[in-house]
Amino acid sequence: MSAFILAATACAGAYASDEWFDRMEERLTFSAWDDSLRARLSGLLTLEGYKIEQPSPGLLFTTSERLFNPRLAVFLNAQLGPQLLGFVQVRADRGFDPSNERLRLRLDEYTVTYIPWAHRKFNVQVGQFATVIGNWMARHDSWENPFINAPLPYENQTTIYDAEAPRSAVDFATFDPDEKYDYNPIIWGPSYATGIALAARHGPFEFAVEMKNAGPSSRPEAWSIRALGFGRPAFAGRIGYRPDLRWSVGVSASDSAYFTPEAEHLPAGTDRHDFHQRLLGADFGFAWRHLQIWAEILQSRFDVPLIGTVETIAGYVEAKYKFTPQLFGALRWNRQGYSEIDDGRGARLRWGRSLWRIDASTGYRFTSRLELKFQASGQHEAGQTDRLQMNYATQFNLRF
Repeated sequence: MSAFILAATACAGAYASDEWFDRMEERLTFSAWDDSLRARLSGLLTLEGYKIEQPSPGLLFTTSERLFNPRLAVFLNAQLGPQLLGFVQVRADRGFDPSNERLRLRLDEYTVTYIPWAHRKFNVQVGQFATVIGNWMARHDSWENPFINAPLPYENQTTIYDAEAPRSAVDFATFDPDEKYDYNPIIWGPSYATGIALAARHGPFEFAVEMKNAGPSSRPEAWSIRALGFGRPAFAGRIGYRPDLRWSVGVSASDSAYFTPEAEHLPAGTDRHDFHQRLLGADFGFAWRHLQIWAEILQSRFDVPLIGTVETIAGYVEAKYKFTPQLFGALRWNRQGYSEIDDGRGARLRWGRSLWRIDASTGYRFTSRLELKFQASGQHEAGQTDRLQMNYATQFNLRF
C-alpha cells in the first residue's frame, strides 16, 4: 500500500511541475565546438509495488508477499559529429531484478556506435548492451513496456543450473525454490552482455549480428567484461523484414556456452565449453491506428551433462490498444513447454513444469513525463492445483 500512496503523491507533484522538468532538461543538455559535440543527461524514476503469491514468479526475488522496488536510471546520450554516438546507463536499485536487497549503484550499459556512412544504413556498436535477439528489446524499459514485467521467455526460470552439473535426471528436473536465483531462463531479461554488434538495413530488410562474452541465458553477474572474458564468445543474429511501418517479422538464432567458469561437477575430460545453448526464434509485429500487436516464439536447446540435449519452447502474443492519447490497455498470453528425458529407471519425465500465464495491464500517461500502470497476472503450472496463482503490481514512471 505504501507504494500506491507514494506513487499517487509523486503523480500529483510531478503533474504540477511539468514545466520545471522542461527547464531542467534544457540545463542537462550540453554542446560544444559549434554543436559538433552534443550531450544530454536524462533519467527515469520507477517505483514498483508487488502483491505476490509465493513462490514468487519469474525474476522476482523475495520470500515476502509484498515488495516495494524503487529504481533510478540515469542516461547519458552523446554525439560527436555525424558518425560517432555514445550512450551510458547507470542504475540505482535493489538489484537488476526486483528483490528485497539493499539499494546499490550499478553500470548497466555503455556503448560507442560508429556510423561510417551518412545514410546511416550500417553501424558498428561496441560495449555492454541489450541482445539483438527478438523484438521485445525495443520496448524493454519500464517507459516503453506496456506491462510491468517481461514476457515469459525472458523471465521464467527453467531448471538449467549454470553453476553446477546435475547429479541425476531427477536432480536435474527438480526445481528448488530456496535456490531460485541459481536457475536460468531462456533469455535473462534484455541480456546486457559485453561485445560488438553490426547492424544494417537494405530496403525492407534488417540485419544484426553480435559477438558477446556471455550467452542469452547468462545471469547479470556474467555480463561485465571484468567477470567473463572472450575465451569462447557467444554469437547471435537476427534477420528482419519490414515491408512498411505496419508490419515486421524476424528470425533470430544464437549459440553459446552456458555454464559459468566456476561450474562444478562437470564430467571428467570435459569443460564448460562442451555444453551449449542453441536458440532459434521468430518474431512478429503489427501496428494500425491505436492497435499494436507483438508475438515471439523461442526454441532453446541445452546440452546437459549426463542427460543429453533437452529442449524448451516458449512464446507469447501481446496486444496494446490506446483508448485515448493518455489511456491504454494491454493483454499478453504466455506459454512454455518442455521436452521429456529418461529418469534413469526406464521412465520418462519432463525436465520442467509446463505453464501458461496471462497478463492484463492498464496505464495512464498524465503528461509526456508521467505514467502510472496497474497489472494483474494469472499463472498455472502443470502438476499444481487448478487454481491460478494470482499476482498484482503497480508501477509509477517519471521521466526527466
